[in-house]
Amino acid sequence: MKIVGLSGSIVGSKTRTAMNYTVNAIQGKYPDMEITLIDLAEYEIQFSDGRNYLEYDGDTGYVTKTIMDADAIIIGTPVFQASIPATLKNIFDLLPEKAFLDKVVGFIVTAGSPKHYLIAEQQLKPIVAYMKGQIVQSYVFIEEQDFYRKEITNDDVKFRIDRLVEDTVILAGTYQTIREAKEAEYGF
Repeated sequence: MKIVGLSGSIVGSKTRTAMNYTVNAIQGKYPDMEITLIDLAEYEIQFSDGRNYLEYDGDTGYVTKTIMDADAIIIGTPVFQASIPATLKNIFDLLPEKAFLDKVVGFIVTAGSPKHYLIAEQQLKPIVAYMKGQIVQSYVFIEEQDFYRKEITNDDVKFRIDRLVEDTVILAGTYQTIREAKEAEYGF
């Protein structure tokens, strides 16, 4: 199974810190999984211009193709101005309308204030649902106070990330089994 961790911002460290913890949790508990961490801060991504994602090359082509090849995606995003960053929205715009069909998608949201806990509900979930993703319903919301020197200091946050990882892998495996059983019915 291929899992992509997507750190959806080009600035700040909290989302990347949370995504690093997430990737380590996946590798520790599920060493047979193929995990790729994409930190948008490390890539030069073009703005979406309406082309098919296969027509992009360079970093943009690599990122879009890696996401499209994944069975599960865990999206990490900070909250800026009560919204997701433009860099993450651009990734959604680069992908086709049904990009998340047959994919399981989970979320980790970092924010400076507890007032932004509904960003995942009001912005991320509708976008991913529109793109046909199977959403892990419980997401992880992490506040500024849960970090210190680029480390997660709140054990409850670590527990919730571990649970998100487990839920994502179990849900992706379940959907994969269902698809395989359905395809086997055709007999060719």
